[in-house]
Amino acid sequence: MLKFYHAPWSRSSSVLWLLEELGVDYELVEIDIRQEGGVPEEYRKIQPNKKVPAIEHDGIVITERAAITTYLADAFPDAGLAPQIGDPMRGPYLSMLVYCDSVFDPALSAHAQGWKYGGNSFSFGTFDDMVNYVDRILTERPYAAGDRFTAADVQLGSSIGYTMENLKALPQRPSFLAYMDRLRDRPANLRAAQKDQEMAMKTPFFQKQFASQG
Repeated sequence: MLKFYHAPWSRSSSVLWLLEELGVDYELVEIDIRQEGGVPEEYRKIQPNKKVPAIEHDGIVITERAAITTYLADAFPDAGLAPQIGDPMRGPYLSMLVYCDSVFDPALSAHAQGWKYGGNSFSFGTFDDMVNYVDRILTERPYAAGDRFTAADVQLGSSIGYTMENLKALPQRPSFLAYMDRLRDRPANLRAAQKDQEMAMKTPFFQKQFASQG
């Protein structure tokens, strides 16, 4: 049994997309991270910071997007989303998976919050270095790890899509726009987006948000 702990329109939306790409059965456990009073303490047994995503597979809990993505893509190889050991794409694939979690996300978040710091002050370095690196990668090759779509593109695509199109914190570089054009209409991406929207519309936080806008 595969359980997926998820909150709509959050960082765990990328794992929802991944599960749709894999085409596997899973039980979705919704965690309302925006509820008044916060997530119940009981959830710390699954995720120590009461964050999403998390998965539980055959009694084993896995947290952090890079770990979850690596685990799932390897556990369900028939989907062909993980380059195998010995494949030249395996190294770039793993590098980009970890990069999304350890560099892209914190550098983008620091930039969005207006932090001012030197490149050596934090392990993730500067926002500009991150943007230039991702730009170079997506200029050199069509996908995150090489010439074909992998699970790394679910994470990188989700990160670029949200921060460039919704948060407006990432510049609209031509390589980013072209990359998103390659990913946007994937059937699994569309299915995940539809499921996420339906869940969000039932969440009290978003219900109040849209009611106030109306």
